[in-house]
Amino acid sequence: MISDAEKEAVSRVLDGDILVHGPKSKEFEAAFSTFTGADFSVSVSSCTAALHLVYFYLRLSAGDEVIVPAQTHTATAHAVELCGARPVFVDAETDTGNIDINKIEQNISARTKAISVVHFLGMPVDMERILHIARRHNLFVVEDCALAIGTYFKGIHAGLHGDAGCFSFYPVKHMTTSEGGMIITRNKEMAERISRQRAFGVDRHAGERTVPGIYDVNMLGFNYRLNELQAAMGIEQVKRVKGFLKIRKENYETLSRHFNGLDDVKFFKSTHDDFESSYYCFSVLLGRRLERKRFEIAQSLTQAGVGTSVYYPRPVPCMSYYKNKYGYRDDSFPVASWISSSSIALPVGPHLNGQDMEYIAASFKEAIRKAI
Repeated sequence: MISDAEKEAVSRVLDGDILVHGPKSKEFEAAFSTFTGADFSVSVSSCTAALHLVYFYLRLSAGDEVIVPAQTHTATAHAVELCGARPVFVDAETDTGNIDINKIEQNISARTKAISVVHFLGMPVDMERILHIARRHNLFVVEDCALAIGTYFKGIHAGLHGDAGCFSFYPVKHMTTSEGGMIITRNKEMAERISRQRAFGVDRHAGERTVPGIYDVNMLGFNYRLNELQAAMGIEQVKRVKGFLKIRKENYETLSRHFNGLDDVKFFKSTHDDFESSYYCFSVLLGRRLERKRFEIAQSLTQAGVGTSVYYPRPVPCMSYYKNKYGYRDDSFPVASWISSSSIALPVGPHLNGQDMEYIAASFKEAIRKAI
């Protein structure tokens, strides 16, 4: 969903003389803070970089553990591994796909330093319950908000309940900078330190130096910056994101009406009571009669011109790297495995309209009819 406004904004940066560490990055951070209600926003090169920086700030290291949902993108766990610590996986709950809060405390040990929560497909986790556990055990809380731009719990945007929230601007997300991420927090010291660590740990960025080329490095850091071209795109995308979210919700609700009561098919809870989803996609969960026909159904949809995906192909601890390293079995996380093996994700993005939703619903029903 790239408009002329984004293209013109990028062109203006190209016509200027600053590509990194410039005013656009700061402007984008301010705009994202306004949208989410964050006290501080720090732009970075990706959501994975954001997660890594947060754990690096926490001084996570070998021997430490972090509670991580089994049903997520592998980056959620990789950020822990990259610090030398161990992700301790917890199964999903059936209604939302989010981490099963009832199983968190039994996985906490003396080595646990943090709880990582992922708002799966944009459906918010019950952060009141998470924070209650975190306070009781004195744990840091990291919110992986890669699919949660526009997600709210009790009127507060995702990422502002815990100690830090990490966002993705990858092309298929709610808004894009082509690639990029953001960290939001209420902690000024964390924001200031991470803003240095994203750029090698230098004490003065280029525009802050009295004498060009003269600076010191007073902490270990990375090259995790967001450049001015990406920031320029982000500024324009933030202006449009409320409209994107409105269309997503309308499209999701259209599919919900069509699929409600459909035999051998269920879908996750979306918005209800204090929970406001970002409606990333519409994930259909096939019952036993249809599950073994999943690939046939997906193929029929592809032939009809309907794009599909799976979130995610298997629980992270059942991916080869984690399975081989920690010895998890394929049946160690039954709910997450069920979601991975039975789901088909359908699009609800703002490039689609009501007529498209009607077509997607009809195509899905026809695909089921053919498969039975």
